[in-house]
Amino acid sequence: MRLGFSTAFVAALLATTAPAAAETPNRAQLAASVKSSHDANLKRLQDWIALPTIAAENRNTPQGAEHMRQMLLDAGFQKAKVVHTSGVPGVFATLDAGAPTTLGIYFMYDVKQYVDSEWSSPPLAGQLVDRPEGKAIVGRGAVNQKGPEVAFLAALHAFKATGRKLPVNLVLVAEGEEEIASPHFKQLVSDPEAAAALEKTIGVIIPGAGQESNGATSIDLGAKGVIEVQLISSGENWGRGPAKDVHSSLKAIVDSPAWRLVKALNTLVSEDGQTPAIDGWFENVKPLTPRQIELIDQGTANSNEADVKKQLGVKHWYKDEDYATASRRLAAQPTVNIEGLVSGYTGPGGKTVLPGRAEAKLDLRLVPDMTREEAEAKLKAHLAKRGFSDIIVNVSGGYSPTETDENSLLVRSQIAALKKVGVEYALNPRTAGSWPGVTFTGPPLKLAADGFGLGTGGGAHAPNEWYLIDSANPKVAGLDESAMFYVDYLYDLAAMAKARN
Repeated sequence: MRLGFSTAFVAALLATTAPAAAETPNRAQLAASVKSSHDANLKRLQDWIALPTIAAENRNTPQGAEHMRQMLLDAGFQKAKVVHTSGVPGVFATLDAGAPTTLGIYFMYDVKQYVDSEWSSPPLAGQLVDRPEGKAIVGRGAVNQKGPEVAFLAALHAFKATGRKLPVNLVLVAEGEEEIASPHFKQLVSDPEAAAALEKTIGVIIPGAGQESNGATSIDLGAKGVIEVQLISSGENWGRGPAKDVHSSLKAIVDSPAWRLVKALNTLVSEDGQTPAIDGWFENVKPLTPRQIELIDQGTANSNEADVKKQLGVKHWYKDEDYATASRRLAAQPTVNIEGLVSGYTGPGGKTVLPGRAEAKLDLRLVPDMTREEAEAKLKAHLAKRGFSDIIVNVSGGYSPTETDENSLLVRSQIAALKKVGVEYALNPRTAGSWPGVTFTGPPLKLAADGFGLGTGGGAHAPNEWYLIDSANPKVAGLDESAMFYVDYLYDLAAMAKARN
């Protein structure tokens, strides 16, 4: 859901001789600061990549929070504190510029797991590599989300280095559990200081880097919700089959927990292996509105389907649907996905065992008006109704979908910022991925919250994850251009907020 835009925008963003935008006093000074700090900002990103916080492995959980806190203080936040939760700690920070308008920022400092052998360069080295797009940094967390977040921090460093105040105040919350579906994020946002500060904001943004090769970008108004689930079938809990792995020759007379899990999983989707079949799964699904369909179709018509397929490594959409139909389905359909299956022996060659245990990792994506609580209850009831009550259902985290009104001040200010630098845009009603935006858009805060920014990257959750640093494409922003875009946006937001008051 993207539109093309001006080939001159990169030069306009960084050119120190170009006329300054009205909302950015002495813009040339800020642009020069961003340019001269390029190496320092790159080093900041490399150092951050070298310290991975992985909540699923309980890796670097105190260190990651402290590193995040120090990065925020270094960028100019006057106050940043670690907020302890029942899980991985979060960070809350404020930057008071004495301005009448306050913007909320959401960061995540955790990353997904990785397997070193699957990478072409070490996943924690943050090496610069040549790609068709330009010079890119490769490393776990490079685009999801450390690269875009460092771009935002680079903008703040420019303000600090030039000795000027921001045109808006900032309130930032950063969590270390986004990659396990944010099980304790509400505890961070419910911290009395954090809650009081967030109430004063006009909304919350999560920095993004979603440009396509044609320079297209979007403002992500919503996102699907998600729950992370582990299903465990075992002979011990079932009361049938072996309590441990036994010789496979016994299959003639011994039940199989692995096959039991397979049979249970098969009930969760229809015969095509695609459409969710959990009892009552669609009863609260709200259809796309005519306006949402219009926005999706506008974006699809101007997107490069071949590029998208190439990036994903796919040749066909489900049922060989055309791109427009597939794009609507991507936004509208809740899903039941198997992330992984583990049972018995998976090493070289064969090993004739009948496993005593099998487990599956699932994620279930939710759309309005489904809720996280509803999804968990319906999954458990569905399995129990079919005689699978012995299968253990562990829900490790999750949250409901999020939506933001396109007419909110937050979104309108972002549209103005994109238009000002000649960037055409699409309003994306709902991303297929998830983030805990509902923590802001839902009660009690009921704020606007969306994804927004320039730049590009790829390989999130996969080997060789990358984020573009120096762009070879005049339509696509690198690190410096992304930073200057955030500089301009803060002035645009301040001006629009003032005009509306």
